Amino acid sequence: MNIYPVNYKSSLTQRDTQRAIKVVKDTFQKKLAHALHLDRVTAPIMVTKASGINDDLNGVERKVHFTMMNIDGEAEVVQSLAKWKRQALYRYGYGAGEGIYTDMNAIRRDDDTDNLHSLFVDQWDWCRVITREERNAEFLKDIVRKIVKAISDTNEAVKEKYPVLDFEMNEDVFFITTQELEDMYPDLTPKERENAITKEHGTVFLMQIGGKMKSGKKHDGRAPDYDDWSLNGDILFWNELLGCAFEISSMGIRVDSESLHTQLEEEDCLERENFKFHKGILDGTLPLTIGGGIGQSRLCMLLLQKAHIGEVQCAIWSDEMREECKEHNIILL
Repeated sequence: MNIYPVNYKSSLTQRDTQRAIKVVKDTFQKKLAHALHLDRVTAPIMVTKASGINDDLNGVERKVHFTMMNIDGEAEVVQSLAKWKRQALYRYGYGAGEGIYTDMNAIRRDDDTDNLHSLFVDQWDWCRVITREERNAEFLKDIVRKIVKAISDTNEAVKEKYPVLDFEMNEDVFFITTQELEDMYPDLTPKERENAITKEHGTVFLMQIGGKMKSGKKHDGRAPDYDDWSLNGDILFWNELLGCAFEISSMGIRVDSESLHTQLEEEDCLERENFKFHKGILDGTLPLTIGGGIGQSRLCMLLLQKAHIGEVQCAIWSDEMREECKEHNIILL
C-alpha cells in the first residue's frame, strides 16, 4: 500500500540528499560500533544452497539462485546474514562482549514494493558473542537502548548539519510483547496494533515475534533457526510524515541448542539439523550470540524525512509507481 503525504516536498535537494545519506551512514555506524564493541568485517553477497546459512526470513520467500560455471551445486543471493555472522564470530575467534558488523546487500524478490519496501535491501548486519547468563530479556533491552541512543545521536548530528530537518524522536523506549499487544487490541490486525502503540509512545520495542499467541495466530513470521522467539523483537519509530509505525530493526538473542530444536520442531523442519550450521549450535561449537539488522535506507528515510524509500536508494520500481510518485512530488532515484 502506497502512502502519499498531502503537499509533500522534500526538505533536501537530490544533491543534498546524497550528501546527507553519507552523514547518516558514516555517523551511525561509528556510534553503533562504539556502543556495542563491534568490528567492521567484509561479508558475502552469495552463499551455496548446501550450506544452509541463507536467511529464510518468514520461511516462505523465494531466494534468487543460480548455477555456476566451474563450481558444483547452486548459489543463492543472501536475504540477510543472520547465520553467516555467527559462523564468522567463531572462525575469527571473538569472545563474549565482542562482535562484528557489516554492510549487507540483499535481493528479496518476493517483497512488496511500496513506500517502505524495495526488492533491494541494505542493512548494517551485526552480531555479538554473549554469555549464557546474558540470555535474558533485561540484557536484550539494554542492547536495544544502546542502539536507539546511537540513532538519536545520529539524528542530532544530521539536524546540526541540515537545520531544515526537524525529526523528533523519543529516546525512552517502550517495551511490550506481542501477547500484551494482542491483549490490548484484540480486534486490530498486527499492523494496526503496531501503529496504535507506536503512535502513543513514539519509540517501541515489540518483543517475542515468531511463535503463536493465545489466539493461535502469529504476530508475524520469523525463521525458526536464528532468533529465539522468546528473546527477540522489532525496533519501531512513529513516522509522522507517513502516519505509521516504522520498523528500523529486527533483532534478538539467537537460538541456543534447546530453542533451535523446539522451534524447528514447531515449524516441522527438523531436517535442518543435518546442516553444518545447525549442528554447530546443537553441539555447542558455535558461540551464543545476539544480533540483528538495521536498515540503512530505512534509517536515512526516517532521519531525512523522506516519503519513499526510493528517494534514498536506487532500485527497480514499476512505471505506474514512478508516475504516481512523480504526481505527488516524490522523485525516485
